[in-house]
Amino acid sequence: MKTLKHTIRSLTEIGFDALYLEEEVSHSTAEDLHKVKEPTDNKEESLKVLYKKLEEERKCILYEGASGYVFGEGNPYSPVVFVGEAPGEEEDQQKRPFVGRAGRYLNQKLQEVGLRREEVYITNVVKSRPPGNRKPTPKEMQTCLPYLRKEVEIINPKLIVCLGATALEGILGKSLPITKHRGQFLEYPYDRKIKVFLTYHPAYILRNPGGEKEFVEDLRRIKEFLSSL
Repeated sequence: MKTLKHTIRSLTEIGFDALYLEEEVSHSTAEDLHKVKEPTDNKEESLKVLYKKLEEERKCILYEGASGYVFGEGNPYSPVVFVGEAPGEEEDQQKRPFVGRAGRYLNQKLQEVGLRREEVYITNVVKSRPPGNRKPTPKEMQTCLPYLRKEVEIINPKLIVCLGATALEGILGKSLPITKHRGQFLEYPYDRKIKVFLTYHPAYILRNPGGEKEFVEDLRRIKEFLSSL
């Protein structure tokens, strides 16, 4: 009960007036994941345990037509986790996140500001490709949120970077206008020591090149934040 009150208070402080209520299956999944025994101080093995559980349980939505789940990858000891919306066609084929055109663009811009792909951790809210690359619904995201939160808990970063409003919706539980909240540092309601930063999804910049300057500015702010740790 104290944890629930703390979470509600944290969300209220940053302006939330509504929450998504998870389905019963999600609640039981969260409890089961809390009981998962993790290898001490070995985040790679802890993530393998989590991904195996996700694969076996199949409670996180597996869309019709998807070839399987696409798990996160990168440095699990990184102070920053980048979170996207969902795998696309190339991600579904290669079983790796952000390997398509948007991912290659992100890699390029990370290098420009002094970050390397292999230095960070990258994952998605949902772990399989939605039909036609459509946006996941809130109910669909709910099925995967216990796994995403456990992923964050294992990595225990200093910063979560949400690539697009859908990622922020999954991380915080509420839809916020990206034009108003982009470039802001928010608190992660499940661990107030972790900051949340919202920027554009790289796929959006590929469709709207005029936003590239702001996107790169955001990446520089992320680099500055990490350098200050």
